[in-house]
This record gives sequence, structure tokens and C-alpha cells, in this order.
Amino acid sequence: MTATLSVHLSFLNMNRLKKLLAIAISSLLLVACGGNGSEPSPTDNAKDREAILTHWVDNIIKPSYANFKTKFDVMAAKSAAFTASPSPATLAEFRSAWQEAYLEWQKVELFEFGPADRQTLRNFFNIYPADVNGIASNINDPAATLDLPASYARQGFPALDYLLFGVGTDEAAVLAFYTNSTEGQKRTAYITRLVSRMNSLLTTVITEWNGTYRETFISKTGLDIGSSFGLVVNAYVLHFERFIRSGKIGIPSGATIASAGVPHPETVEAFYKRDISKQLAINANQAAADFFAGKNVTTGQAGPSFAAYLDALEAKDAGTGTLLSTIINGQFGTIITSLNALSPSLYDQVQTNNQAMLDIYAAMQKQVRLLKVDMTSAMSITITYTDNDGD
Repeated sequence: MTATLSVHLSFLNMNRLKKLLAIAISSLLLVACGGNGSEPSPTDNAKDREAILTHWVDNIIKPSYANFKTKFDVMAAKSAAFTASPSPATLAEFRSAWQEAYLEWQKVELFEFGPADRQTLRNFFNIYPADVNGIASNINDPAATLDLPASYARQGFPALDYLLFGVGTDEAAVLAFYTNSTEGQKRTAYITRLVSRMNSLLTTVITEWNGTYRETFISKTGLDIGSSFGLVVNAYVLHFERFIRSGKIGIPSGATIASAGVPHPETVEAFYKRDISKQLAINANQAAADFFAGKNVTTGQAGPSFAAYLDALEAKDAGTGTLLSTIINGQFGTIITSLNALSPSLYDQVQTNNQAMLDIYAAMQKQVRLLKVDMTSAMSITITYTDNDGD
């Protein structure tokens, strides 16, 4: 009898213990989830990669392309007017529209993933310096292909830079180039071909973003190599490293390892319209900074972004404890402030005070390390491209 009672009491105590454990576990789960019926904490929301991808598409990528297409369409119309009737007025209007479109291009060039990557849009729009001999060859051969890598520098904005500003020493000489009785028509035809090709490629990219690719992009929420997040991180870091840091500053100033310390001012962007080269660099850096912060193109407000995601991960500098996002944002500010202090012509800047260019390159190199090493490590993203500059 006593033994039976003892076993029964033990059974009751075990049941009571199980109930207490169940209550304790339930309480912990409620606390972890933010309470009964509550929404996830802001930190958890910032980790929602689907929300980030959606914001990028709808509030940054698509409206940025729409803005660029508006400027591009104006350029296309002005180019048609010029090629139909070269004159001081049509040339001036074409030049102005080209400049506005080129400045706006800097705000979309960083989207070299998905549709733009499939069309290799950047390679066909902005490889410089222009291949002057190749352009002359293509003018004389209307059937020359524009699809191969060898043709990259014979088209796009750099080719138009040469064709609008580099074919003569002044306005009269440029107009004479296109009104020449024997060669003028072939030359204007080449401009028409270039602008038409640019329009076709751009339209394809925008159509894909406005079509089914939007949903495909948003659906790939992982962190693996094939994920949208992984693609964007790689494209973003590569763009800043290779096409902003090296292309706009490093190569002209001689700062890159490949340059061996020898400046090459002739490689600046917009070599023939040199007084906009600084503004092109500023626009590109500002676009990179705005994307990092998730700045809505329409409202100007920050949204889901790299910065917010890093904060949600509590990514900090190991030495100071400062948020990594704060350090990266501050470095963008330092770079843009330094760029603003340069000559409007980076060609002239290299010639007169190249040290300022080298200092900006050093600041950009610091940013490369922050983005390529610290940011990607915090996000558990693998860099899949190779750096051929030795950095």
C-alpha cells in the first residue's frame, strides 16, 4: 500500500513538473515572438529580404530607369533632329540632351544584374576611352558588328562624346564633319545607328523589369550565390570598386597597380567634354550612397536597404563599436565632399593637382574594404567576381 502511494505521488509530481516546464517554455516563446498576437520587432522587419527586394524594384530600380528613359528619349529626339539637319542650333540641343542623359545614366549604371547583366548594358553604354580608330572604321563599314566586346568602346555615351565634341576643334569644324558632301551622310548615319541600338537595349531591360522578372527577382530571397540579394551585393560592390574607384579616379590618376603610378588623364570619362567629368563621378557616388541607404527615388526617404539590414544584424566595427552602416555612410560623405572640391575637369585636375585625385582614390579604397569585406562578411554573402587590380 505504501509503495503504491509512493509511486502514485511520484507520478503526480512528474505530471506537475511537465506542466510547469510547458508553461515556462510557452512563456519564453511568447517573449521571443514579441508577445501574444504582436508583430515582429523592427529589427526582425529589417531582416526581411523580400521587403528589401520589393523596395529596391518598385522604389529605386524601376523609377530610376524611368527617369533615365525620359532623358534618353529627349536625347534620341535631338539626335534625330541633328542628323536630319546639322546646324548650330540642332548641334547645341543634341549636345545638351546628351549631357543630361549621360549624367542621369550614372544613377542606373549600378543596376548591372538581372536584365542589364543579360544585355551587358554597361559595356555597350559606357566603356571609355572611346576607340576613335574603331569608330572611323565602323563609319566606313555600315555592316560592322556592334555586338562583340571589341566594339564596346565604339558605341554608347563615350562614342557620342567623341562624335559631338571630338571630331573638330570648334563648332564650325564639327558641323563641317557632318555636312561634308561625300562623307557627311555616313557619319550622321552612324550616330543614328548608335542611338537606335542604345534605345533597343534599354527598352529590353526596362520591359523585363516591368514584366515577369520583377516577381522572379523578389522571390529569390536567400543568401546563396544565385539569390537576388547575392547578385545585387556582388554587382554593387563590383561597380563601386571597378567602375567608380578605378575607372573614374584610379586609372586617370595612376593610382591603380596596373597604372604603375603613371597618370593617364586621357582616360577620364567624357574626355572630349571634360568639364562634366567631375559631375559624372559625383552622380555615380551619390547613386551608390543613396542605394546603400535605400533612398526612395520618388520621395527621397530612406527605406529597406543594405544599411538597415546591417543594423538589424548589429554589424559593428570591432574596434570602436560603431555601427558599420554609420561608418560606410560617413565614408560616402567624405568621398563626395572631396569630389566637390575638384576641378570640373578631372583631366585638368590630374594635370594640376593629381594628389587630390590620389587622396580620393585612397578614400574609395577604404570604402571598397568596408563594402567588400566587412559588409559582405556581416551579411554572409560570397563575393563571386575576381578583382584583377591586385587589391
